[in-house]
Amino acid sequence: MKTKITLHFYAKSTKMNADGKLPIYVRLTINGQRLEFSSKKFIKKSKWLPELAKMKGHSEEARSINSYLDMMRSKVLSAEMSLMHQNEIVSIESFKSILRGIYKNHPTLVEVFQDHNNKMRALVGKQYASGRLQRFEVTLNHLKNFLKWKYDDNDILLLKIDYAFITEFEFYLRSVKNCANNTAVKYVRNFRKIINICLNNDWIEKNPFSKYEGKVYEVDKEFLTEEEIQKIYSKKFMNTRLEQVRDIFIFCCFTGLAYIDVQQLRKDHLGIGIDGNKWIFKNRQKTDTRSKIPLLPIAEELIQKYADHPKCLNEDRILPVLSNQKMNSYLREIGDVCGIQKEITFHMARHTFATSVTLANGVSIESVSKMLGHKSLRTTQHYAKVVDKRVSDDMAVLKQKLSVQTLVKTS
Repeated sequence: MKTKITLHFYAKSTKMNADGKLPIYVRLTINGQRLEFSSKKFIKKSKWLPELAKMKGHSEEARSINSYLDMMRSKVLSAEMSLMHQNEIVSIESFKSILRGIYKNHPTLVEVFQDHNNKMRALVGKQYASGRLQRFEVTLNHLKNFLKWKYDDNDILLLKIDYAFITEFEFYLRSVKNCANNTAVKYVRNFRKIINICLNNDWIEKNPFSKYEGKVYEVDKEFLTEEEIQKIYSKKFMNTRLEQVRDIFIFCCFTGLAYIDVQQLRKDHLGIGIDGNKWIFKNRQKTDTRSKIPLLPIAEELIQKYADHPKCLNEDRILPVLSNQKMNSYLREIGDVCGIQKEITFHMARHTFATSVTLANGVSIESVSKMLGHKSLRTTQHYAKVVDKRVSDDMAVLKQKLSVQTLVKTS
């Protein structure tokens, strides 16, 4: 049976870029099976001749693009001849292999992922937190190890990434790396962000994540009780650095700010609120959502305490915040000194504000959501589930009311 091969170039109207240009796509059909990919060339719709599958005119741009398309036609013909001479089956898969020359300038996974991380690193402290960068760097490292484990290779063409690649990567994380469900799914989701970048740049046409349904299970977020907060706040430290870290942690327990937000906090983020008192007005770095937080007395005291600190004066900061890594290291030491069994992390301050400081003391969930800068009330509702003390207090009031009613009836 004679193999039927057709090659067609077309300007893809559904993929117009910001400049109003369409990508020129290549469609290779072999016995009814199709392979489509971008030629990496772009053209104005008005300059494309669909009936001739080429660009209009004799300009330098037209000559360059048409020459490139002719070269691609020649490569397809050469590939067909090569397969026939080697008595190989002429198929889409065999063409994918032999036409590496067409793909040789096509971006690869590790290349694109590394470029993403490099750009993110340049924006740490401006647009991203260092912890977010670290998560993407760990994900890339896992992908590199997976490629070596599965394919004995250091990289892979983006065109070869499919749903099977994703599920195999997730299996590798769960089995070889022994990651828990939520950890594995979060690494795969970081990978999905890179694939979205590739889709937006037309480096791949089909989304390999279209059928992926990795689910993160809800876990109770660790927080400090009022007694534990008091233990830390009242502890006298001989070490100035420990005292400084403790103060910044307590400040976040009473404001709900995440690490990157307190690290960026400046005097111009402080203002007078609707009640005539001092408030924090700041967009969250993570979501760019506006947070408006009335300053509680403890938070105000700590701002005054560090008003003349050299780091605050030199860098126009409210508090002398250390790196996230150092803060967490000192917090573990503080927890040990205070006899607290929980593993204290800086982010626990935000959870503590949401639970022990606000919800447990009767602040409405809507107000807490606003102060935390959550985009959805559903995000805040998770905290309400773990405030057992509030439930206990509410039930105690109910018991007392029912007890009084019973006494009235029996008297």
